Amino acid sequence: MKRIAVLDDYWHVADELVDWSQVNDAEIDIYYDTILDEDALIDRLKPYHAVVTTRERTRFPSSVLSRLPNLELIAGTGARQANVNLEAAVKNDVLVCITTGSRGRGNSTAELAWALVLAVTRNVPWEDRQMREGNWQTRTAESLGGKTLGILGMGRLGTIVAGYGNAFDMDVIAWGPTLDAERAASHNVEYVKRDELFRRSDILSIHVPLTDLSRGWIGNHEFGLMKPSAYLVNTSRGPIVQEEALINALSENHIAGAALDVYDVEPLPKDHPLTRLDNVVLSPHLGYATMDTLKDFFEKSIENLNAWIAGAPINLLTED
Repeated sequence: MKRIAVLDDYWHVADELVDWSQVNDAEIDIYYDTILDEDALIDRLKPYHAVVTTRERTRFPSSVLSRLPNLELIAGTGARQANVNLEAAVKNDVLVCITTGSRGRGNSTAELAWALVLAVTRNVPWEDRQMREGNWQTRTAESLGGKTLGILGMGRLGTIVAGYGNAFDMDVIAWGPTLDAERAASHNVEYVKRDELFRRSDILSIHVPLTDLSRGWIGNHEFGLMKPSAYLVNTSRGPIVQEEALINALSENHIAGAALDVYDVEPLPKDHPLTRLDNVVLSPHLGYATMDTLKDFFEKSIENLNAWIAGAPINLLTED
């Protein structure tokens, strides 16, 4: 009998969306919080042979993996597992599998990115708070038509968001490490050089994965290139943006504002400096968090668990 832990079910929906009894010869426990302290995390996970992660909340560095002798499988949700030290997983004989190929149309993160664009440029959260305090129309807002939308990384999600920009009559520009002018033009997007992307964008939306290359990609240099009237939107991963540089840019009004769904540490600590700024819109990593997406993640996780229990694991993530 395998013991399996389903982690980070903040919404208490894991047992509502799927029937975990479909996992063969296993005992399932579901946890609703994220443990950041390594010793406490190890104490919780010591009995388990496998864990199902809800995206990348719980972190598995080498210092954790080396102290979980019973752990055989991390059944990750989503295609990338930035929370797992894959080299350490291999060293400690822990398999890592993923869920790919959403059965839905898979636009939830792009949709949230556009919700954040509208929220930050039209001051929606701010004005909501003001109305609850008895105030009315306390800030002017920005329209989108005729403005320049910059896309950093034009893969699947970046391409969708570029399409939203076109639909809102924006001029869309993009740069990415694998993007070229021909592919950009095929989506009614102008390909520009990297620095030009930051200089020209009225709204800059990030859509690159977190890799060794992209970690810390946006810092003081990039914020120094941006217009004081520009906004940054990040629905990708927090560490792509240097947090201290972002806080400084917002505090000193080097940019007009930011809308963030991702952070260096998640959940974002209660007393974090970002929570004290009035020119930033914060959301708690909602990009993937729709019922359709979560159901898809958990259904595929059950498939991955059963294949592993049967001795023929599938959807394995490798160091390559």
